[in-house]
Amino acid sequence: MDALEQYIHLNSQAEEALLTELDRETHRRMVAPRMLSGHLQGKLLMLLTRMLRPKRVLEIGTFTGYSALSFAAGLEEDALLHTIEVDDELESLAQSYFDRSEHGAKIRLHIGSALDIAPTLGTEFDLVFIDGDKREYPAYYRMLMGDNGGSPLVHSGSFLIADNILWSGKVVEPVARGDRHTEALLEFNRMVVEDPRVENVIVPIRDGLNLIRIK
Repeated sequence: MDALEQYIHLNSQAEEALLTELDRETHRRMVAPRMLSGHLQGKLLMLLTRMLRPKRVLEIGTFTGYSALSFAAGLEEDALLHTIEVDDELESLAQSYFDRSEHGAKIRLHIGSALDIAPTLGTEFDLVFIDGDKREYPAYYRMLMGDNGGSPLVHSGSFLIADNILWSGKVVEPVARGDRHTEALLEFNRMVVEDPRVENVIVPIRDGLNLIRIK
């Protein structure tokens, strides 16, 4: 951690003990621990949730549960977060931390494909966090906006937050042959900025967040 990053951490609200423990366990057990949102991004997600005061939140991609716990900490008591993870081997770890959290009752964990599960949840969402398979980002967007023939899962005033949108800078480099992840992220960013139904800004925190508001 360089001096500036250390300064930012020291002058931001401290990380909760449970999240610190989850961060350490994720780094100890997971092959790709950098997929975890982490302290600063987690705090940003929590504060955005408190600002927006959503009642129904959808998270696509739970991983070990750090971002879900961050959202839940910002939710009011009558709000609910549905989080969907495709990897069933992560279920027990994430759920164990949800069960230990004072905010865990606000979280519903689903295992399977978000493209299959989200349309069955029977609600529109005020806030959506997209952090699943990067190759499916365009499909997630079409699903949420109702462009695939189904009912929209968002409404006027809803917000979408898409993570890893800069993909370690690969979005501004020549795309390697067969790199479907970068190709899909480029397509997603293009879909968003060209869509007259939304307004957006990319925030370069960590690997980039695309903040999107449905008009």
